[in-house]
Amino acid sequence: MHELSICLALVDRVERLADHHGAVGVEEIRLAIGPLAGVEAELLERAFPLAAAGTRAEHAALVIGTGPVVVRCTVCEAESEVASNRLVCGRCGDFRTRLVRGDEMLLEQGTFTTAAQVAAGAG
Repeated sequence: MHELSICLALVDRVERLADHHGAVGVEEIRLAIGPLAGVEAELLERAFPLAAAGTRAEHAALVIGTGPVVVRCTVCEAESEVASNRLVCGRCGDFRTRLVRGDEMLLEQGTFTTAAQVAAGAG
């Protein structure tokens, strides 16, 4: 299950961002995963608690969004949203296309808790 290694890398990146921002906790992590990324969102959600255990992200919500598959036709230059199993141009129907979006996995946003926020909530 390579989703666990992906989650471990994600938690490591979020920990470094938390350090950079002086955060004491992580509330939410937002990911965008394209349909052709080769990552199963459900398996990622199951692996995340294991990867985050004992870190500032341990209680963070993992929010996963998906986006469309977009190709650019090399014949007519049109960009089209297409089905992940049919990468043909939406305008002219040609099969000679290049992938523009749909195979990415992006860390879109992290929501952090600072010590000041914790202190303000305790008082």
